Amino acid sequence: MEHLPVEVIGNILSRLAAARDVVIASATCRKWREAWRIHLHTLSFNSNDWPVYHELTTSRLEILITQTIFQTNGLQSLSIIMDDVDEFSAAPVIAWLMYTRESLRQLHYNVRTSPTINIIEKCGRQKLEVLNLSHNTISGIEPSYQRFPCLKCLSLSHISISALDLSYLLTACPKIEILTLLSLEIAMSDTQVSMELNSHSLKDVSVEGISLEKFTLEADSLEKLQLKDCTLEVIELIGKGTLKLLKIDDVSVIHLDIGENTENLEIVDVSNFTIMWTKFHQMISKASRLRGLRLWGVVFDDEDEVVDMETISLCFPQLTHVSLCYDLKEGSLQYNLQRAFELKNVIMLELGWTVITDLFSQWVAGLLERCPHLRKLIINGIVSEAKSHEECQVLANFTTSIISLMRKYTHVEIEFEYE
Repeated sequence: MEHLPVEVIGNILSRLAAARDVVIASATCRKWREAWRIHLHTLSFNSNDWPVYHELTTSRLEILITQTIFQTNGLQSLSIIMDDVDEFSAAPVIAWLMYTRESLRQLHYNVRTSPTINIIEKCGRQKLEVLNLSHNTISGIEPSYQRFPCLKCLSLSHISISALDLSYLLTACPKIEILTLLSLEIAMSDTQVSMELNSHSLKDVSVEGISLEKFTLEADSLEKLQLKDCTLEVIELIGKGTLKLLKIDDVSVIHLDIGENTENLEIVDVSNFTIMWTKFHQMISKASRLRGLRLWGVVFDDEDEVVDMETISLCFPQLTHVSLCYDLKEGSLQYNLQRAFELKNVIMLELGWTVITDLFSQWVAGLLERCPHLRKLIINGIVSEAKSHEECQVLANFTTSIISLMRKYTHVEIEFEYE
């Protein structure tokens, strides 16, 4: 070990990351202490890494973090995540950010401060590539001089920010590719609760826990759009048809528009969502490259609507993974099973129920017949704690029918997942 170059030791310490482990390891000898001071580039203070963090007072924590950071030179990644700390004093936080701003490329910060500071103003902007902020306030963004020329990944969680400042912040990040927004406290300046975001470089957008009247996203390079636990009257995506993944989970929306250019869509994953099937299918019908389709816990806006499996097989010939779980009705089941469709490329089929009935066994059997190259079948269901004799009998009959059915498909792996 004594023959290791000091730069290599610095890389070893950086892989440890956790501040406590780095301090202990650096005490090995003079050479390791030198590596800590000069060649350490990653440092993390996380309350989950060391139980003693929970026992220290806030002021003691501030001193400990200050002493550790100020013994380094050229940190590239700094993570301060203290879930049990109510708030830090603003002064030491500003000192940490000012000390590391010339070299920092990644900043993960999740602690409140008193008084509140605008971390965007304090962190270094020239080299920063990843910025992950939680439980803070962002205001007064001036994109004309607050530029983040290298920032590629921005994550904001439980942040207070206006829709206009968020828009300006994106404008100040010309190379941003990944944007994550979680439970933002969005301040609005007018009566319409709306937000418009524009970026030519964005490729991946995740939005969770946000309520708005209108959310407009203009992103010519967008490949992934994920929406979860949101209430949005209007969602509008404006782009050039680069979207590959659309994931919607427990979202309330009146009007959804992802544009007409959906040829590049590869995965559509919709859960706990009310849809008008004909309109939704029309929106994605041009996605001839679609490989994965998941409709899980969906509710139809019109109770007479059905998911037309024949149309799905024709529009999406490259489908390999299909997951379906919705309220089965005898009419819709017979409608589909009378159709002469085949899902010839499907290798994984997942089927589920919310309330099991005898129709489910017929559905499983009918779809198995139409998936000639199937390799795996997953049965997913909900089993309540208290069940009547009739419910137990339905489940027993279903189990018997599946055992009998799968004797015809010995090449198919079957898996049961109950909750």
